[in-house]
Order: sequence, then structure tokens, then C-alpha cells
Amino acid sequence: MHALFEDAGKFLAGRILSETDTSAQIELDTGKRVKVKAAHILIKFDKPTPAELMAQAQAQADGMELDLAWEFAPEDEFGFAELARDYFSENATLAQQAGTLLALFDAPHYFRRAGKGRFRKASAEILQQALAAIEKKKQILAQIEEWAAQLGRGECPAPVREQLYKILFRPDKNAPEYKAVVEASRATHLAPLDLLQRAGAIDSAYEFHWKRFLLDNFPKGTAFPPLTAPQPPQDLPLAAVQAYSIDDSATTEIDDALSIQGLGTGTVTLGVHIAAPGLAIVPGTPLDQLGRNRLSTVYMPGYKVTMLPDEVVQVYTLDEGRANPAVSLYVTINEETLEFVATETRLERVPVQTNFRHDKLDHIVTEEWLNDPSLEVEGTPAALQEKRSEFTFLHRLAKHLKAQREVVRGKPETFNRPDYNFRLEGGTGGEPSGNERVQITTRKRGAPLDLIVAEAAIVANSTWGNLLADHGVPGIYRSQASLQPGVKVRMGTKALPHAGIGVKSYAWATSPLRRYVDLVNQWQIIACVRNGKTAALAAPFKPKDADLYAIISSFDTAYSAYNGYQSGMERFWTLKYLEQNGITEIEASVIKEGPGGSFLARAEHLPLVLPVLGAQGLPRGARIKVRLGEIDEIMLDVNGTLIERLDSPEAQATGAQEDVAEEDDDAVAGPIAIAVDMDETDSASAPAPAP
Repeated sequence: MHALFEDAGKFLAGRILSETDTSAQIELDTGKRVKVKAAHILIKFDKPTPAELMAQAQAQADGMELDLAWEFAPEDEFGFAELARDYFSENATLAQQAGTLLALFDAPHYFRRAGKGRFRKASAEILQQALAAIEKKKQILAQIEEWAAQLGRGECPAPVREQLYKILFRPDKNAPEYKAVVEASRATHLAPLDLLQRAGAIDSAYEFHWKRFLLDNFPKGTAFPPLTAPQPPQDLPLAAVQAYSIDDSATTEIDDALSIQGLGTGTVTLGVHIAAPGLAIVPGTPLDQLGRNRLSTVYMPGYKVTMLPDEVVQVYTLDEGRANPAVSLYVTINEETLEFVATETRLERVPVQTNFRHDKLDHIVTEEWLNDPSLEVEGTPAALQEKRSEFTFLHRLAKHLKAQREVVRGKPETFNRPDYNFRLEGGTGGEPSGNERVQITTRKRGAPLDLIVAEAAIVANSTWGNLLADHGVPGIYRSQASLQPGVKVRMGTKALPHAGIGVKSYAWATSPLRRYVDLVNQWQIIACVRNGKTAALAAPFKPKDADLYAIISSFDTAYSAYNGYQSGMERFWTLKYLEQNGITEIEASVIKEGPGGSFLARAEHLPLVLPVLGAQGLPRGARIKVRLGEIDEIMLDVNGTLIERLDSPEAQATGAQEDVAEEDDDAVAGPIAIAVDMDETDSASAPAPAP
């Protein structure tokens, strides 16, 4: 005797070895023996063999018309044998009965299961919905197959192209476009990105990087909703100074300006004037929420995405010819010794006389020009000549402050590498297309104007950091416990030392138009100025405020992403520069071992770090000539091969120690990305913020 039974949703048949009222021992064709409950045995038979019955039953099931079977089925619950007699004949064979069982079980959209071997037919409405869904699924599967075939042939279907960035970076794994790419990738044995590149899905490497960045950080786009710019208070006193800013020509968010009073009297007053959007933007308002969502302006060569709408920036930027609202720090200084005598913070309107642009003045404002009043440089603007003595004092003060900080740091700050400026030509003035001609120029780190601005910012940020701490008002600080390798700069709400800069505390507060943490700190500083000893009660953020910690966390994440994108785009344009100028060989210096046994080298005249084959065994700092390999603008990748060594071991020995020290500084400030050359921007040796 044989039996057909259900086991875990499958139908099996075998020979009955023994049987009781409640169960049976059944041996399958494989020799396996299973214990089956009596209720699970649906058919008992003597002939044919279990294997033959299952084969015949499957053939019968495949030939059944489910629509017709559904019509024959009674409205009430029924057994499979009943429907077999209605569908086939009153004398339905064993194979036909078993076939009906298999067909009903495999068609849940027609027949719902009501028990072992028992069913109830679905309503007409549910059946039509199910059939429509099945048909739709068939069409989708067919569409996936067609798209996959197109991708395999090197063609990119329009729907896949439209979903390109989601497929690669934020895939919906149930989407047919994603499934088509996966299927084609398996069939062609190509990685999805390689497959899509070969199919022409990526028209522009620049657009690829830009849209990926937008997908990750600005999924709703970069446009601002319509908002009314809040106007500054009208009762601010007018400062008795003529201030001036020092920025790049492309800078529109002018956050800071300087002024000097009392030069030649023995007591000089330095004014550091910071744009004051915090006087009108109120925490919790829609405009504040915009800034908190973006957290920082995003910079890249030839373009930027601002933190605040332009109409707001234009009200508060420190444009020349206007008296702009500002938070001003006045530092009284002994002119001879450069000792700080007193500091005071005021809320006022500051007349800005001139917006100086360092990229147009660096060749004029050199140490020689500052130290020699008789030295004349052709093309010196009258406004600069008028302020020459003030710039001379500011530079003297900046060098003095830097030297003091270096004593605290325990070692000097190095200026061994230049900063690089990128300029795009041939664009429309808006978002770049990636086809512009790029110019890369160098700017010596620690140039006089750069040093003046950096030291003034450090004075303001450290002084105001101490001010907040003295008033018991929390702020957002940057600190670094030591200069030991691996000790990173951290953000927190406590006033802790910053070893990398060499100050007691350091709170970013000099760029409130560009960074949200600076705006937050400005609100807290304003509370200190207005309320004095009771500032902690009036400040928008209280001690241990959860909002401050949330802002720090969000800012760290966003700022890292923005800096990463800026670095990637600088590398992109550096690779473009190589292509546009037909550069196939460069001079470089070995810096350290890289991945895969290669060695990393830094180009001597470009912002480029790359792996170089054949440099194994060369000491750090060795100068080499490198042949460039193929450039991949999507992966931002280029490799090099050693051609020859340019210096002798003897000539290199001394310089290597300087290079080691420089790299150690980088290690403290933050890891050097293999793809891009970056430094920690807290250092006084770092450039002013990009425009």
C-alpha cells in the first residue's frame, strides 16, 4: 500500500511500512522513512508506484484550465476529489484526483486552502485583482529581462538612466530598474558601475559626482524656499572706525573685517568685526531651521552652495561702503611690546571702507613691502597704500602671536607646502558642467595677508571661547588634548585647550554666515554682551542643552561630507588639468607606503597624491619623476610609475627630516586622504576659508 501525503507544504508519495489510527511510517523512494500523521495522508493506493503517480499527477495538473476549474467549483468548501469528479468525470482516475490536488494547491489566487486537501474558491473580485497582479508581475519580469538584455548589449534604457544614482547609491532592491542592472551584471560578469559606464549611462563624470552628492546631502535640491530676510535692529551704535576685510575675489559671504586705532600713540586698539546675523535670526524660526539643516556653506572649485539664502547674506555681509551690523572684539595692545592690555566686545554698526582681495594683493603685500616703507610696487591701490602702516603693524602682531602660540604648542607650525587655488574658465557663471578650462595657481602658505587674517580669527575665537566659559554660558568648542599622533580635534560644549593651535580654548565664531556652529556661538556671545553675569539665564542654549549635542553631531557629519566632496572635486579638476595640458610626467616626493604594497607620492607643483609603482625601498622625501597612467574621472584615480630618482641619497637626507615632521603634523590634524591633499583648517597655517 502506498500513500500521497502533505509535508511542510509539499506533496510526497511513498510506501506505507506500518500504520496506526493516528499515524503511519512511510518510506520514500529515496529510502528515507518519515512518520506522517493520519490527517496528512490524502490518498492511499496500490498502483501505480509512488513515482509514477506523482509524474502522472503533475501532467494532469499542468493540463488543467484553472478558469474552468474555478467555474466548476462549488460555492461552499470542497475537497479536491469532489472537484476532480466535476472537472474530469464522475469516475476521475487516481492520477486526475492527485493532479487536481496539485493544481488547486498551486493556485491560491483561485482557491484558498481550507484544510488538508480542502479548498474554497476565491470571490470573483479577489480573483480579478489577483490575476491582474499576476499579469502585471509577468510584464515587469519581461521588462526586466528586456532592460537587462539592452544593458548587456551596451545600451542603457531611459528608465535605468533616470534612476542611475539611486540604483548605485540608494537602491530600492524591489525596483525593476535595479533588478535589471543586477541581472545584467550577473550575465556579463561586470560590476554595476562598469556595466553602466559601458552602456553609456554616465554622460559626464562631473555630473556623476555632483548628482551623487546631491542625492546624499540635498535630495530635495539646493534651492531655498521663499523667505523674508530679517532686518537688523536699528538702534545699534555706529563704531568710530574704518574697517576693511581681506578675502578672495569670489567671496560673497564676507564674515570678518579688521580695524586699527591709535597707531603711533603707544596704545593700539585692534578691532575684529564679525558679521552679525545672530542679531536678527531667531532660534527656532524657519530661517534658523534652514541654516540648521544645511549647517555650512559647501565649497567646490567654481561653485558653492550657501548655508543661508543670498537675500539674507546681502543684508549682513560686510560689504564696503556700508555700516553693517557686527559683533566687534576690541583688543587694547601695547604698541611696543604687543602685550594685550584689555579686551571688550560690542554690538554695533561697523563702517567698512574697503573689501581687499588677497588674490589681487598677495604679490604686493610681501614681507619686503611691509618692512621697507620706501619700496614701491606698481599697481598698488590707493586704499592699500593708505593702510600700509596698519598692515605693517598687523603683520608684526600676527608674527608675534604665532610665535607665542608655537611656544604653547611645543613646536613650530610648518609652511612647507603651498595652497592651491582653482579657477574655471569658459563657464556660464552658474553650476559648472565639467568641461570648463581649469587653472591651478599656488599661494604660499603663511603669506602676510593670510597670516594676518588667520591670527585675528584665532584671537577672536579664543577670546570669545573664554568669554563664554567665564559667564557660564555653553558654547560649541574645538579642542585637541595633545599633538601626539592620533589625537584628533574634537567638538564639544566645554572650554578645553586646543593643542594644535596653542590656545586655552577655541570656539568657532568668526564665520556665522557660512557655518551654523558659528551662528550658534554668536547667539551665546550676544547674550553675554547684553546680560553680563545673568547671561546663562538669557542665552538661547542652556548648560547641558540636548540641542547643542545634536547640533555638534549633525555638524560633524555634514561638515565631513562637504569637505570630502570639496576635496573630491579639487582632485577631479586636478585630473582635468593634467588631461587639458597633456601632462604625462610629473615630479613628486615619496611620502609613505600605500595600499597594495605601492608607495604614495605627492606632486611637487599640483595638489595631487597618487600611488607610484617602483618606488618601494625609496626613503620618505625622495624626489622622483613619475610617468602617469590612465586617468579615471569617475573613480578619481590615476596611478604612476617611477621613471627615475631626481636627488641623490646624500642630498635627500636632511630634507627628509623636515618632510617627516610635516607629515606628522598632518597626522595630528587629520589623516591625509589618498585621493586628496587636505589639512585641518583649525591650524593658523591653513588658508582662509574658500569663497
